[in-house]
Amino acid sequence: MRTSGGIAGNPVLIGAATVLVVIVAVFLSYNANQGLPFVPTYQLKAETPSAANLVRGNEVRIGGTRVGSVDSIEVERRDDGTSVAVLGLKLERSVSPLPKDTTVLIRPRSALGLKYVELTRGTSAEGFEDGATIPLSQATPAPVEFDEFVNMFDEDTRDASQTNLRGFGDAFAGRGQSINQAIGALRPLLRDIIPVAQNLASVQTNLPRFVRELADAAAIVAPAAESQAQLFVNLDRTFGALREVARPYIQESISEGPETLDTAIRGLPVQRPFLANTEGLFRELRPGVRALRGAAPDLADALEVGTPTLRRLPDLNRRLASLLGELERFAQDPLVPRGIRALTDTVNELDPTLRHLAPAQTTCNYIALWFRNISSLLSEGDANGTWQRFIIVAMPQGPNNEGGPSSAPANGPNVENHLHTNPYPNTASPGQPRECEAANETYIRGRTVTSNVPGTQQAATEGNP
Repeated sequence: MRTSGGIAGNPVLIGAATVLVVIVAVFLSYNANQGLPFVPTYQLKAETPSAANLVRGNEVRIGGTRVGSVDSIEVERRDDGTSVAVLGLKLERSVSPLPKDTTVLIRPRSALGLKYVELTRGTSAEGFEDGATIPLSQATPAPVEFDEFVNMFDEDTRDASQTNLRGFGDAFAGRGQSINQAIGALRPLLRDIIPVAQNLASVQTNLPRFVRELADAAAIVAPAAESQAQLFVNLDRTFGALREVARPYIQESISEGPETLDTAIRGLPVQRPFLANTEGLFRELRPGVRALRGAAPDLADALEVGTPTLRRLPDLNRRLASLLGELERFAQDPLVPRGIRALTDTVNELDPTLRHLAPAQTTCNYIALWFRNISSLLSEGDANGTWQRFIIVAMPQGPNNEGGPSSAPANGPNVENHLHTNPYPNTASPGQPRECEAANETYIRGRTVTSNVPGTQQAATEGNP
C-alpha cells in the first residue's frame, strides 16, 4: 500500500512550517513598536530641549491618535555649548506632509513615567519633506514634569495650605445666611458685568496695551519697593489707630454709604447745570484772580482800614432801617412803576440826541473848551469890576459884505469879500466822518464856504489829543 507524498502527509514538514510561522510571529510582535517591515513610512527628526524618560518605541500622536513611533534618540551638541535631544520619528504616510509650523511636545502618558510625543499640526501651506528636521523653536510649550508639579507641594506649602483652610473654615463658620445673601447679591453684579467685559474685550479698549503699561509702571516703581514697604508699615500703624474708632463711627459710615451713594446718584445729575455754570464763572474769574496778585498788598491795607469801619456798620445799619423802610414803601407805591416807565420812555427819547451830542465832548472836548473860554472871557478886571475882551475886525468892502444887510452871501469880487461860515460842523457824531471840524477846518482864501470844508480834519482838539 503506497502513502501520499504531499506536505500534509509529512509530519516533519508540517512541524518545520509551524516553527517558521511561530518565529515570524514572535519577530513581528517584538518589532511591532517600530512598525511593520516592508511598510512605507514618513520619517522626520525633531529637536527638543530634553528627552528625559523617553525611549525608543514610544508613541507619536496627533490629536490623541497614534500615527507613529520614536525610532531613535540622539544628543546634538551646539556651537554655544548647549545640548539638545534629536528624536527620529517614524510616522505613517497618511500624515505626510506636516505643516512647517507644527509644534512638538513630550507629554506624560501615565504617572509611572511613560511618555509619548505629541505633534500639533500647524496651518502653514508649506510642509516638511521626508527626512526634514523640526527646529527647537517649535518645541513649545515647555513641558511640565509630574515630579516638578508634585515638588511644588513641599512641607512649607502644605503647612500654609492647612493654615489657609483652617482660617477659611473659621471665617465661614456660622455665616451661612450672610453667604446666601452675598450670593444672591452677586446676580445683578454678574448681569451688569457682561457689558463691562464686552467693553474690556473690545479692540478699541486696547486692554493688552493697558496691561503692558501697568507692567512698565511696575518696573518704574520697583526701585522704590523699600519705600513702598515702609508705606505699608505706616499704614498698619494708621489702621491700628483707626481700630479704636472702627465701631461705631467707621461702621456707621460704611453702613450708611449705600444710601449716601444712592442720594448722590439722584442729586448729582441735577447739579450738573450748577457745576457747569460754576466752572464758567471760575474760568471768567481767572483774569481777575491774576490781577489780584498785584493788588494783594493794597487789598490787605484796605482790609486793615476797613475792619474798624465794619465794626461801626451795625450802628449805621440801625440808622438805615428807617430809610430802607421808606424806600420799601416808595417801591410798593403803585405810582412808582408808572413814573419809572415814563422815565424810561424819556431816556429812550433822549438816547438818539445824547448819542449825537456825546462825541462833541468825549471825542472833541468842545463842551469843556466852551466853559473854559466863557470863564476866561470875564476873568480880567479891576476893583470896579470885570470887563470883556474883544477886538474890532474891519469888514471887507464889496457887495453883500458882512458890514450890513445883504441879499446873498458875500462872494467877491475881491479876495477878502467871501463869507466863511459852518453852522453845523462835524463832531464825530453817528453818521459823520470821525473829525473835529470846528476850530480845525482850513481857511480857503478867495472862496465862499457856507458848509463843511473839503477833506477830513483831525479827530482831536486842545486838551483831548
